[in-house]
Amino acid sequence: MLYGTPVLDPVDEKVLGEVEEMRRDLRYLLAETHRWDGQLRRQLQARAIQGSNSIEGYRASIEDIESIMVGEEPLEASAGVAREIAGYQQALTYINLLSKAPAFRFDAGLLNALNFMMIGHHLDETPGTVRPGGIYVRNSATGEVVYEGPDHEAVPSLLDELVDWLNSGDLDAPSYVRGAMAHFNLVAIHPWRDGNGRMSRALQTLVLARDQITTPEFSSIEEWLGIGENTLEYYGALREVQRGRWAPHPDMRSWVRFVLRCHHMQAQRVRRRLAEAGEVWMLLEERADAENLHPRCVSALYQVFVSRRLRRSMYQSDESLSQGQAARDLRDLVSRDWLRPYGETKGRFYAPGPKMLAIREDFAGRATPLRDPYVGFAMK
Repeated sequence: MLYGTPVLDPVDEKVLGEVEEMRRDLRYLLAETHRWDGQLRRQLQARAIQGSNSIEGYRASIEDIESIMVGEEPLEASAGVAREIAGYQQALTYINLLSKAPAFRFDAGLLNALNFMMIGHHLDETPGTVRPGGIYVRNSATGEVVYEGPDHEAVPSLLDELVDWLNSGDLDAPSYVRGAMAHFNLVAIHPWRDGNGRMSRALQTLVLARDQITTPEFSSIEEWLGIGENTLEYYGALREVQRGRWAPHPDMRSWVRFVLRCHHMQAQRVRRRLAEAGEVWMLLEERADAENLHPRCVSALYQVFVSRRLRRSMYQSDESLSQGQAARDLRDLVSRDWLRPYGETKGRFYAPGPKMLAIREDFAGRATPLRDPYVGFAMK
């Protein structure tokens, strides 16, 4: 028996409707190709990877994650953290492919394979195979056991039940609700010795991606969950419903409500970034034209707008340039106060110069607070 899918209250239906409306708008906007799409998608995936891994204590900058995603050595992240990031990226890349696969079914083998992709470098944790014994989740600060998973002998049958539900259960429920329940049931089963949290968040993304909500980069809430106080709220939401041990019950509204709020807040962030991307790109095109810069330089300028730094190899790859062409462009941008160089040889990178800092400051000053969709409603 799994944790049951709840019936939504009117306030939840309202929030769900607003989320679906924002996602429809995003899907419409994404239907038209823009020059900044590739960089925006890469950044969103990097932020999802950062969020989900930071929850587990593996912290890396967005810039290092983007470097790892394109096969480069990170400048700051340790080798161990880089392996965690690369494993998670591999799993998300596969999820992206699965979201478009014409023939698809969930099965336990797929879940085990995704777990192996994420943590296959930890062979001592028997990645991709169900745990051989009990499992306990502890408070990292106090050592207190906060959750006890089901007996290991029950795990294979529980996974089979979850897979059956993923393929045919509650199909009339909204996709966001099904994604939330897939997330909760998998993390509550805790079928592996490691990677359960990351797997559960990735499974939620896959459920939404298969329902064509939007592409995985635009539907994930992993970035939101990984932000400071949001992580604490996430743990609290899980513990409120788990009640310390595996004991399925149907009172899941608080969990689903938490997830719907996360989707709403993250959708606001993504919508803002998409609008900002178009405005920034056009502004940079105008400035580049006024200074007689090559149009391709806008790609480098945009990357520095959204990140702390740019590496020559990434710009070279984005614009399909030779090493010499990329180096000349970046030297020109440095001489015109768009960029500032730091480091030498392989460690060299480019940070925003005075002109870019002024633009970033202007856009930061325009940002408005996100709206909590549940504020003002009395909860039952």
